[in-house]
Amino acid sequence: MTTSPRLSVLDLVPVRSGQSSSQAIAASLDLVRLADRLGFTRYWFAEHHNMPAVAASAPPVMIAAAATVTERIRVGSGGVMLPNHAPLVVAEQFAVLEAMAPGRVDLGIGRAPGSDPVVTALLRSSGPTSDVDRFPQHVQDIRSLMSAEGASVRLTSGQVYDVHATPAAESVPTVWLLGSSDYSARLAAELGLPYVFANHFSGQGIDEILALYRDGYRPSPEHPAPETFLTVNVSVAPTLAEARARALPQARMMARLRSGKPLGAQETVEDAASTPLDGLTSQMADEMLDRWIVDEPQAAARRVRELAARHGVDEVMVVPVAASRADESLDATPGRTQTLELLADALA
Repeated sequence: MTTSPRLSVLDLVPVRSGQSSSQAIAASLDLVRLADRLGFTRYWFAEHHNMPAVAASAPPVMIAAAATVTERIRVGSGGVMLPNHAPLVVAEQFAVLEAMAPGRVDLGIGRAPGSDPVVTALLRSSGPTSDVDRFPQHVQDIRSLMSAEGASVRLTSGQVYDVHATPAAESVPTVWLLGSSDYSARLAAELGLPYVFANHFSGQGIDEILALYRDGYRPSPEHPAPETFLTVNVSVAPTLAEARARALPQARMMARLRSGKPLGAQETVEDAASTPLDGLTSQMADEMLDRWIVDEPQAAARRVRELAARHGVDEVMVVPVAASRADESLDATPGRTQTLELLADALA
């Protein structure tokens, strides 16, 4: 029998129709408590901006909240979109998080902006932040700033000025590079860092990109061997029909996003079933459902094992995409809760 991989969670903090952001965040914090009790390895929060259906715009804030309501699970970012932020700000935020939850913090770093060009410009309107072209250097700067040695800056006067991320924690967060192309995979290999392939966003070229990472890996003191896992969108329910019905609202939202159509809060299961899309957008949504792991528990568990074995990973990070029904509590996320419970039980 194929060994079951470790399970982790990536949370976009979905906001459903009629739900406030406060209710959506409360539901996600309940979900991270559940993942902690179920034995999941890590729980990461994404960074997206100006999306009505997503409340995950500030990963460090969500990580801090999650750290206070959990005991053992690792908490982190999936990821901090570095071009939006100054490296010193990121280093200090995660130094604080590490001081709050020693040994439990992951700093996942991405290179994409996490939004459209207008919002990206607004994020950077207060001054220069992390230039995309300087991404490799800024990753190194963050690692240096969080280290016990800190970083040194040479001023125009010639004076060397020492800078440390404060408060100084007794340990440092684990830095991961995230991506769906070969750029971050090559950089992670060069720097000797763990790497995550964003399979939930784009499954194109996965084997080639993982091979580039593994074959080109340069061991580092902290990470002597390459370390990687995959993300995947998942909806699990007692029946395939229910799993598919609960995944449809998210698939429809992603199809609208990729076809440039207006976005709103996440639909309920009933709204998604009763509101037709145009032919091309509907086809895109159906194709997504076919690529995702949308199934009853035993079949979903088998597919997760097969995914991990096929790509040589021992951890899978699930994005629970199961939406809510109209009569379900706005303070809870029953579809996502069911997904984690059923999948964990089937893989046990």
